Amino acid sequence: MMTQMEHKIVVATGTFDLLHPGHLYYLKESRALGDELHVIVARDKNVMHKPAPIIPEEQRLVMVSALSPVTSARLGDLTDMMRPIEEIKPDIITLGCNQHFSEQDLERRLRDRGLFAQVVRIDEYKGYTYCSSRDIVRSVLERECQKQKR
Repeated sequence: MMTQMEHKIVVATGTFDLLHPGHLYYLKESRALGDELHVIVARDKNVMHKPAPIIPEEQRLVMVSALSPVTSARLGDLTDMMRPIEEIKPDIITLGCNQHFSEQDLERRLRDRGLFAQVVRIDEYKGYTYCSSRDIVRSVLERECQKQKR
């Protein structure tokens, strides 16, 4: 007797400011782990571990939603980062290479909420020069400073 393969839901999270090939790599690798990829885009107010996003949250959501690996995208919750995860009930949660979460701590926090998703860290992508929003901003500032010196 054949058994039906389990349908896997994956969640990826991030700020996704100034989309670049590293973001696309993260989302493609995340999607490869399951059948559906749900993306939670960080709210402007919740981004405190790095400079505030340049692109407003609604625009970042529109851009992420349009990417081919993404099944659906939504903004994160303003007060409880676990609420969207509780609603989606993923089998896997992926973390990007520069996300400052411990996989073990996140799995423990999930278990405390009755969620048993596997947490997977996606490797860094180094295929292009600009695979970091921070590097893109730095480059733009350097170019503008060079122009002003002329």
